[in-house]
Amino acid sequence: MATLILIRHGQSQWNAENRFTGWVDTPLSDVGREEARRGGQRLAETGIRVDRAFTSALRRAIDTGRIVLDTLDQADLAQVEAWELNERFYGALTGRNKAQTAEEFGDEQVHIWRRSYDVPPPGGESLADTGRRALPYFRGTVLPATREVDTVLVSAHGNSLRAIVKDLDGISDADIPGLEIPTGVPTIYTLDGDGRPIDKQIAA
Repeated sequence: MATLILIRHGQSQWNAENRFTGWVDTPLSDVGREEARRGGQRLAETGIRVDRAFTSALRRAIDTGRIVLDTLDQADLAQVEAWELNERFYGALTGRNKAQTAEEFGDEQVHIWRRSYDVPPPGGESLADTGRRALPYFRGTVLPATREVDTVLVSAHGNSLRAIVKDLDGISDADIPGLEIPTGVPTIYTLDGDGRPIDKQIAA
């Protein structure tokens, strides 16, 4: 058995401003840094030690992973950065205020762009598109790591993690719009030898 920890980065500056972020490399806000620290503290309370750590190539995820590791007194553990774990690309919506976008296009249309499985925003990626790059990396690199070491940490983004959790939990295309992954809250999976979940806990 192995432990897989998934954590969405803490609140970013653009999260705080209610803007579509995607691939823009916006930093964590002060709130986001505190969320990452709390996430690390929750893991520390369980006695978990991380053996291998993965993150996206965006600094809000990199910094979240680093804060978590620092909180676990594992500042010397390097993180493997992978662009495949980046947030979905929001195309023409990038940088726009979400509330203003809803006023312009309607709540229903914006909800479809944000939460549906296979409808992308203009010029951007759908969740399905995000999964087509995140899942091969997850299956080809992250899951094999869980067979080599005891505990693996992945610090990434709302949509790259939604794609991974959809796969791990067997969530249908119809049900995935209802999945929300909160910032800075670790999800702890226990995996069998084939990488299938046998237990899941939210360290809230």
